[in-house]
Amino acid sequence: MAEDPETGKENVVNFPVLKENPYKIDTEKLGELIEQHKPELVVFGKSMFLYQEPVKFVSDLVKDWEVRPVIMYDMAHVLGLFGAFQAPLQEGADVITGSTHKTFFGPQRGVIAGNFPKGSPLRKLWLDIKGRAFPGSTSNHHLGTLLALLMAVYEMNEFKEEYQSQVRSNAKAFARSLKDKGVQVEGDEKDGFTETHQVLMRVREFGLGNEIARRLEENNIVTNYQALPDDETFLEASGIRMGVQEMTRFGMKEKDFDVLSGLIADVVIRNKNVKDDVKEFRKNFLEMKFCLPPKEAVPFASKILSSVFVYPGFADMLRENLEKII
Repeated sequence: MAEDPETGKENVVNFPVLKENPYKIDTEKLGELIEQHKPELVVFGKSMFLYQEPVKFVSDLVKDWEVRPVIMYDMAHVLGLFGAFQAPLQEGADVITGSTHKTFFGPQRGVIAGNFPKGSPLRKLWLDIKGRAFPGSTSNHHLGTLLALLMAVYEMNEFKEEYQSQVRSNAKAFARSLKDKGVQVEGDEKDGFTETHQVLMRVREFGLGNEIARRLEENNIVTNYQALPDDETFLEASGIRMGVQEMTRFGMKEKDFDVLSGLIADVVIRNKNVKDDVKEFRKNFLEMKFCLPPKEAVPFASKILSSVFVYPGFADMLRENLEKII
């Protein structure tokens, strides 16, 4: 039932979380809720993404139901960490959705993937999803970004293990350094505060997250303020949310995030002006990593273009422009 007859609102039951760590789901209570409500759809995913979701737990719980719920996992933030962080399709998820421009470093697009083996009663659902995606919702899906997405996929496959490992290692090091420098970091310290690319600061003792984010941006450190689980509104946020994947791609390692954490602490705790310091520090990281070197990228892109039907001279024109850019 899409609507709760008692409240008139959407019939949604939120996941129960651990009292000591609101970023982790309480699986014991979750099991009780699932048995009680017999949901049609279970959706994992969040904007503050620090830990794995209990996909296998739910899958094992409902696998023998006569009519089991569809299990969906929104990997918008963590698609680029698929496998190293979590592999929900292998753990029992039926559908995953995601963005191709966050930890997955490509153009701004989206992806829907399904796991419906032959004989699955949910195969019709996949046909419905495909029909609603195209031509239902995306008849104009920006063909101009497909080449960039293809190149991003090749690079992700080529550098996946090294990239994913460095992102997660950097995030843990960054969180630890912030904590050591006097900034409160969300998550469980025993787990290294995070298992993804995200690091969450609680800054309320120094000002509203909204104000701290503005001060950081004025010092050339772009973040976004974040309402934490115990906040009532984004208008008075207690947190700052950050991700390390972008600067990891520009070559920053654990020791570099230690330097960055010091600059952030100067702004957050001491309201110090570090704008010029940040500018100088950033100059050390101008070359993009985890991507094909120019000598390989140009002929590779040209080869791809030559296999696509385009108007005469188009491939040559793009090749010349690629060479100029690179």
